[in-house]
Amino acid sequence: GHGGIDGGVVGVNTGTKESDINLTVARKLKNYLVQGGYDVIMTRVNSDGLYGLAAKNKKRKDMETRKEKILAAAPDLVVSIHQNYYPRADVRGAQVFYAAGSETSQRIAGVMQGYLNTGLEASSRTEAVGDYYILQCTEFPSVLIECGFLSNPADEKLLVSAAYQDRIAYTIFTGIHSVMSESQDTCGGVYRE
Repeated sequence: GHGGIDGGVVGVNTGTKESDINLTVARKLKNYLVQGGYDVIMTRVNSDGLYGLAAKNKKRKDMETRKEKILAAAPDLVVSIHQNYYPRADVRGAQVFYAAGSETSQRIAGVMQGYLNTGLEASSRTEAVGDYYILQCTEFPSVLIECGFLSNPADEKLLVSAAYQDRIAYTIFTGIHSVMSESQDTCGGVYRE
């Protein structure tokens, strides 16, 4: 998530940009997935946004480019990595979102939320419907994972730690592996709605 001129939210104490944490976690996740035998397509591979300098609406162009990359890859699963923010500093924990009406994405989000609640500190949230473009722009099963709240000092301290970022990536990997193993066992292939 995010990148380029769109840094996303920032940490209340460190000022760390969401986009930087997102990219670090996504790279670590990719490494775990590749080691696990999965093919991985990243929509963003560096700190740049996915728009040209001449784009008038850079955010829109960024999202359209992500959609194009997803369509070209025809993935079994789309996972979008983010960090959250809330006006109340006491709110914390990781949460998984899915598009309304997508039973497959809802089920995947539930599995992923379970892994996050077990594997990460202060996570006892439930998966929820999210009105995010990335969840609705294609027919492929998609989840958006908010790894924690940069507005919560305790979460922020964890989220900027390399060791915790690795823990997040590994926890997401184990959830993905569980979902993909189950899909092959029960469906004889990949998910499609």
